[in-house]
Amino acid sequence: MTAQPHVYVIQGRTQQDYADCQAALARVPARTTVLPFIATEDEVIAKTRDADAIVVVYSPITRAVMSALEGLKTVVRTGVGYDVIDVPAATDLGVIVVNIPDLWIREVANHALALLLAWNRKLLALDGGLRAGAWNTTVPGGAGSLHGETVGIVGLGNIGSAFARRVAAFEMQVIACDPYVSDAHFATLGVERVTLEALAERADYVSVHTLLDAETHHLIGEAFFRRMKPTAILINTSRGPVVDEQALARALQDKRLAGAALDVWETEPIGADSPLLRMDNVIATPHAAYFSSAAVAQVPRRCGEEVARVLTGQRPLNVVNPEIYAPGAARRARP
Repeated sequence: MTAQPHVYVIQGRTQQDYADCQAALARVPARTTVLPFIATEDEVIAKTRDADAIVVVYSPITRAVMSALEGLKTVVRTGVGYDVIDVPAATDLGVIVVNIPDLWIREVANHALALLLAWNRKLLALDGGLRAGAWNTTVPGGAGSLHGETVGIVGLGNIGSAFARRVAAFEMQVIACDPYVSDAHFATLGVERVTLEALAERADYVSVHTLLDAETHHLIGEAFFRRMKPTAILINTSRGPVVDEQALARALQDKRLAGAALDVWETEPIGADSPLLRMDNVIATPHAAYFSSAAVAQVPRRCGEEVARVLTGQRPLNVVNPEIYAPGAARRARP
């Protein structure tokens, strides 16, 4: 008799009810174990030894983990980015990697726009001044008009495209850099394709929307900041390590750019001693851009449905490593 598959859900730093995940797996049938956040490879291995599938938020799913979990068939990441999973290793080992790329598109684009507007209108400074008793009816430090200014988008995928449509409604000039997106898509959005260097030089607002991988790690660094206008700001709602935080702090201290608005950080949670948190020209939020109550509520069911597809021999809707389905490719079969 075939053993009932075992699915592990490893929570993030906040807890969520995964009853809908278990309900989605009832047709397999499979049993689900929900674990609190796990920070290390060794603990992941120890606590998920018999896993057929893992649903993961932030815990490391490395080559060592997947090699040790001999029955593992799929890893499902609860959001868009999958940098916590070693995808090449998964492909080598026959493990199907799945993400949920469509839940947070509008939320993250909206948050990026909110950061842009909060910076442009100096909302934090105005609020703080008013609470301190000041009645200053101008915007401290001045404010751009938005219409006629230039937004540069790094990464024109789903979220970057949604952000482009939003800022275009403010009558802003929109430019973007993304070597993996077609000219036709740029044209459909009315976005001008530029190089990364040109984007840094021309943009009044730079918004980062790229995935994190070896190619994009510290993509926005010293060379980029040296090209930016001293009046420009950087917005990052993608992944923290896409931006070199030390280089950003130096650029802000040297007044080589006007400010930054950041939702993601190289180390999360960010340390209280970060120089960026001591700067009044930085708006900081705690990796919350993804959040809306409606979007978060869908996560358990969506993840459970994708796991169920793998365990019943179907192809998931969102496969990160599609080469695993190529003829002759290794893929771990359900016993």
